[in-house]
Amino acid sequence: MNTLKSSFREILRYPSAIVGLIIIFLLVLTSIYAMIKIPYSEAIRLWRGGEDVWYQNPKFAPPAWINFFSSKKLPESFVANTADGSMSKTVTPGAQDTGTINISYSFDYNFDSPPQEMILYFTSKYTNKQPFASVAWLTPDGRKIRVDDFGVSKDQTLRFSQDQRLQQRLNGADPMQALFEDSATGAIIKGKYQLQILATTFEQGSDLDAEFVFQGQVYGLAGTDQARRDLMVPLLWGTPVALAFGLIASLGTLVLTMVIAAIGSWYGGWVDELIQRITEINLVLPFLSILIMIGTFYSRSIWVILGVTVLLSIFTGSIKSYRAIFLQVKESMFIEAARAYGASDLRIIFLYLIPRMIPLLIPGLVSSVPSFVFLEASLAVLGLGDPVLPTWGKVINDADMNGALYKGYYYWILEPAVLLMITGFGFAMLGFALDRIFNPRLRDI
Repeated sequence: MNTLKSSFREILRYPSAIVGLIIIFLLVLTSIYAMIKIPYSEAIRLWRGGEDVWYQNPKFAPPAWINFFSSKKLPESFVANTADGSMSKTVTPGAQDTGTINISYSFDYNFDSPPQEMILYFTSKYTNKQPFASVAWLTPDGRKIRVDDFGVSKDQTLRFSQDQRLQQRLNGADPMQALFEDSATGAIIKGKYQLQILATTFEQGSDLDAEFVFQGQVYGLAGTDQARRDLMVPLLWGTPVALAFGLIASLGTLVLTMVIAAIGSWYGGWVDELIQRITEINLVLPFLSILIMIGTFYSRSIWVILGVTVLLSIFTGSIKSYRAIFLQVKESMFIEAARAYGASDLRIIFLYLIPRMIPLLIPGLVSSVPSFVFLEASLAVLGLGDPVLPTWGKVINDADMNGALYKGYYYWILEPAVLLMITGFGFAMLGFALDRIFNPRLRDI
């Protein structure tokens, strides 16, 4: 315990270690928040849901915070409906089982460009006679534009930009522009807009509800992709996936490498020869190519890739480095004393040899995490990532497949790339400091 306290006090002497610890702590907090806020099953459903789940979101929308850095303000997305009371709804009974339903929604518009799309989702209840609805659009300059009139089925959708009768009333102009722009100057008319829906029902108990989806040019904290998915989901869930993959691969590789090197050094003979020959063969094998082949022909499961990564990373040059140190420790006086009082081989290996390597294990463990994190992301960028999990590499792969850099969707690639760099930076900073602490020869460098 005293050793841990002294080591921690030593860590606090290095600003780089403090920065690294803060970054890693924030990554761990983000991972915990992601797993609590979005359970695993929900994250998978959202990631694989596509437009059926994210129908309210615009496509290829940058994050909303870019408005703080731009003189041209882009419209933000929102949703209103009669079910939660955000759209006002008034029902007036009429004669002979008829009724009138008045639905309206007003909002202030202070942006410099029109939205991507406006959609009305109707849900009606009737037995034989459909309700009849009239939709109108009121602008701040006093115009009232008739959008459409139609009988409403039980589930019906009205997309303003695709409504042909609305386009005819607007003389062929794009509805998204004509509904918000001054026809004379082409400038966006700012102020209060109102959507009005007047519906008539013809049966007792007949009803109608509406949901108004306003798909702006920007959305949320991270933006959206080609399937309207909120990129906050893969950005949040990519954190625990990246940390888990990196830590498990790093810890498993270093511990197994050390144990195998210790066993070979202690027993010597054919055991040591076998380990060295396996290591030499493994050193000439194309590591990344083998992973690509497994991902292409066998499985892209992250657990399969993790297992193969650990297996191929055990017999590396580290075994020879550890072996050289173990051979020196093997001849120490305390090892001779352990032999003299009859300690077993396993006791000597695990209680006397391996603990001597712990100071070298800790810096190596921390420093190797980023390499495994980038390995998982690299495989995903190549299209060999786990098809189920939302990860940072998968986001970059989707962005590349959809030409994000050529179409100007820089946020789509930069957000996961920055998170990858921050993760690598945090572990590298802490690893360098730990190397100085546990390796006295580096303290004065």
